[in-house]
Amino acid sequence: MGKGTSVEAYEKLKQLIASAEEDIRKAEGGNKAAGTRARQIMQDIKNAAQDVRQAILAARGEEKQP
Repeated sequence: MGKGTSVEAYEKLKQLIASAEEDIRKAEGGNKAAGTRARQIMQDIKNAAQDVRQAILAARGEEKQP
């Protein structure tokens, strides 16, 4: 993960989730292109969630160091 705080990583995750809504609704209606976009966004969400986890762990590790 690049530099950044867990809050920044979380904000990115929230933006990705919000951006997925329209394509997910369209995909549910049978739009195949929207389904492809929705699957890609879901992969991006998965990666962003991992970034949040790593940022939290990094922050926790920094707290323990003198």
